[in-house]
Amino acid sequence: MKIICSKSKLLHGVNIVSKAVPSRTTMAILECILIDASTNEIKLTANDMELGIETKIEGEIIEKGIIALDAKIFSEIVRKLPDNDVVIETDSNFKTVITCEKAKFNIVGKSGEDFSYLPYIEKSDFITISQFTLKEVIRQTIFSIADNDTNKLMTGELFEINDNELKVVSLDGHRISIRKIELKESYDSKKVVVPGKTLNEISKILSGEVDEEVKMFFTKNHIVFEFDNTMVVSRLIEGEYFKIAQMLSSDYETKIKVNKKELLSCIDRATLLVKEGDKKPIIININDEIMELKINSFVGSMNEDIDISKEGKDILIGFNPKFLIDALRVIEDEEVTIYLVNPKAPCFIKDENEKYIYLILPVNFNAS
Repeated sequence: MKIICSKSKLLHGVNIVSKAVPSRTTMAILECILIDASTNEIKLTANDMELGIETKIEGEIIEKGIIALDAKIFSEIVRKLPDNDVVIETDSNFKTVITCEKAKFNIVGKSGEDFSYLPYIEKSDFITISQFTLKEVIRQTIFSIADNDTNKLMTGELFEINDNELKVVSLDGHRISIRKIELKESYDSKKVVVPGKTLNEISKILSGEVDEEVKMFFTKNHIVFEFDNTMVVSRLIEGEYFKIAQMLSSDYETKIKVNKKELLSCIDRATLLVKEGDKKPIIININDEIMELKINSFVGSMNEDIDISKEGKDILIGFNPKFLIDALRVIEDEEVTIYLVNPKAPCFIKDENEKYIYLILPVNFNAS
């Protein structure tokens, strides 16, 4: 095989597929990036058997062929090459020469035939969404997936499609994040649970352009994201997702409206007194048209009042401040509406049309 391509295009491709190289594996071939120039295009692929990424790069194929190169070494070499054309040449023993200007590297590759190719996916059932929207909806929900595997379903996000609406849900046992997106067309109903790892990696690759689209293809076991010259194939998480509707009550005893920026800044300031690992709640006392926020920690204490408009009862309630910050940070509205029932029941932050809903469970605290 012999190919020539610019360093910038090669590096861009390597950076994209590297996201699917496993950090630990017993199969050495999976630690490689596959360079496939056996047809009329140059494709780079990485695959950790759960997540696979393939991207096409521009370049010239002088001699067709295929090679698997150690991802770590190859990406480091490419990163540090001069900004010029790179020539990659291999022989029948998988010896690979990478040349750029006066720099010349000799490394040993592996047979491309041994590489685990991405599974073939029947691309019939799909939806189309803008790159910007997908990137945003991931950002607005991904923080509330669980980071351990005690319940596999909590490490993913529910993608539910009904007519022209995509609903994305994540939860970790302490909070739920829901975002609803209007699609340009209507589609058949479907529900899949996409691994959080896949969504994290995708959001890093997406350009986030409003005019650029992503096609999402669905099968029984896989989801495929296709955009630009890249294809991401991911296994889905099996199992029935949690019945969210039962957790979403529309009852409330207290409804408040508050300036989002003011509330976020106040909670942010309060957390200055909380060391990492400390589980100190922020205590919220809603009384008439005032919301008083208090925090007491080993470092010190803080309290601050914010003006609000209120309907219903006064309430004293405590929350993990991080959970409030995570939700408020991704809400674009100037003013947020918070619904509360009692100090033991979850609070809801949602807009009128329920395009977003954030449910947060309160925490017990010592009122003294």
